[in-house]
Amino acid sequence: MAAPVNKIRNAKLVLLGDVGTGKSSLVLRFVKGQFVEFQESTIGAAFFSQTVAVNDETVKFEIWDTAGQERYHSLAPMYYRGAAAAIIVYDITNMATFTRAKKWVQELQSQGNSSTIMALAGNKSDLLESRQVSSEEAEKYAKENGLFFIETSAKTAINVNDIFYEIAKKLLEGQAVQQNTQGMLLTQGQADRTVSTSSCCS
Repeated sequence: MAAPVNKIRNAKLVLLGDVGTGKSSLVLRFVKGQFVEFQESTIGAAFFSQTVAVNDETVKFEIWDTAGQERYHSLAPMYYRGAAAAIIVYDITNMATFTRAKKWVQELQSQGNSSTIMALAGNKSDLLESRQVSSEEAEKYAKENGLFFIETSAKTAINVNDIFYEIAKKLLEGQAVQQNTQGMLLTQGQADRTVSTSSCCS
């Protein structure tokens, strides 16, 4: 008897945000369950993949972790074009990174795909005593701009898996209209019921 198969949906996801906000740490926590206290800055972009099971379907995220330094900004459109989802990350202890996150949202709204699901992640929620950006302010901004908002901590793993799971759910709910001129943002394949993780850095 053939083994049961699980529908696989591939989805390109990009992380955007200022340098030092913890984008790479979020991805490392999600993909490998690890946290490195002093993470080196990403050069250009790094690629990872990880699967998330939602009911009887699986979303395989093809994750592009982009560099936060301004000198790499011109490369960002290569990564967010055709993306099914984007996570815009800021540091709750640094108001300037929240301001920068808003600029990323504006850029995606004007130059990205209208169907891209956008999430706003307030990272470093374990550093509450140093908070500069209130959750109320960020949530209000997210609602006004059609994003969903969540505070995360790559260090303690709070809400890290949740944000990717919520994105996967939203992608599957809206897959019928997840389409652009380049074709489907979600593509379907077949695979055995396994969870796979892979990563490589460029």
